[in-house]
Amino acid sequence: MFLGIEIGGTKLQLGVGLGNAAQLVALERLEVDRARGAKGIREQIKRVGRSLIARHEVAAVGVGFGGPVDAATGRAIKSHQIDGWDNFPLADWCRQTLDRPTVIANDADTAAVAEARFGAGRSHKIVFYITVGSGIGGALVIDGMPYRGSAGIAAELGHLRPGLQADRAEATIESLASGWAIAEAAKARLGGPVSHPAVARLFADKPRKPELVRRRLVELEEADEESAAELLRRCEGRIERLGARELALAAAEGNELAGEIFGHAAEALGWAIAQMITLLAPEVVVIGGGVAQSGEELFFTPLRREVDRYVF
Repeated sequence: MFLGIEIGGTKLQLGVGLGNAAQLVALERLEVDRARGAKGIREQIKRVGRSLIARHEVAAVGVGFGGPVDAATGRAIKSHQIDGWDNFPLADWCRQTLDRPTVIANDADTAAVAEARFGAGRSHKIVFYITVGSGIGGALVIDGMPYRGSAGIAAELGHLRPGLQADRAEATIESLASGWAIAEAAKARLGGPVSHPAVARLFADKPRKPELVRRRLVELEEADEESAAELLRRCEGRIERLGARELALAAAEGNELAGEIFGHAAEALGWAIAQMITLLAPEVVVIGGGVAQSGEELFFTPLRREVDRYVF
C-alpha cells in the first residue's frame, strides 16, 4: 500500500491505495485554514497521515505539492497560495514525521500521470492536464511520464500572462480564472462600483446608437444591482464568505453577476488552453480541480467555446 498526499490551497487530501489503479481503499479530505499557513497543514498531515499508516500497511509516501518543487532534493520551493512553504524540506519532514520513504512532485504533475495511466488520458501518447482550483497548474505527460523541462518546472499554464500589457508578475491566467480569482472578482464587484465590459463587446452584434447604448447600460445596472443583492443575501452580507463554490451554485440558479464572472474566467482560461494546444498539439486535454466540478453548462460549455475561438 502507498499513502498519497495532495497539498493544495484550499484542501488537503490523503489517500491509500495499491498504486496500480484508480481505486483507493481509504481517503481523507480536509479543509485548509489559510490563516494557519504551512504549519497548520503539516499538523493535519501528521495527525491524519499517522492514523492512516497505523490502519493500513503503507510502504511509502508520495506527495503532490501545490506549487513548484525540487523533486531531486525533495524541497517545496514555494506556494503561491499558502505562506510558510518557501524552500521547505518537505520529503525529509515526511520521512521523519511519518517514518516512511517519501518522494514529492508538483501536484499537477502527479495528477497528470494518474490521468494518463488510469483516467481520462488512458491510451493516449501525449496528454496535457490542467488543474483549476485555488490556483491553476498544468502538466504535460508523454508516454506516461511527466515532462519537466530543463529546470524541473514546465507546462505551467496558470502562469501565462495574457497579452502584451500583462507585464507584471501577478498578471497571470491564475489571477483571472482560478477559484480564488473568481471569488476575488465577486468581492470586488460587490464591494465597489459596478463596472461593465467594453461597450464594443456588449453591442458586438447590435447597432450602437447612443440611445440604445444608454438604455442597455441602465438595464445592465439594474440587473447587476439585483444580482449583487441576491449574492449578498446568500452570504448574509459578509462577502469574505463568498467562494467559487458558492458562486457556482448561484450562477447555476440564474444569478447573472455570478454567471458573468464565471464567463470572464472561462474566456481567460480558454485563451490559455488554445495557446497550449497550438504549441504542443496534445492528443487530449484533461481538466480537474474544484472549479472544474462546476459542471458542463457553467464551466465546460463556455470553456470549449473560448478554446474554439482562440485555437490555431
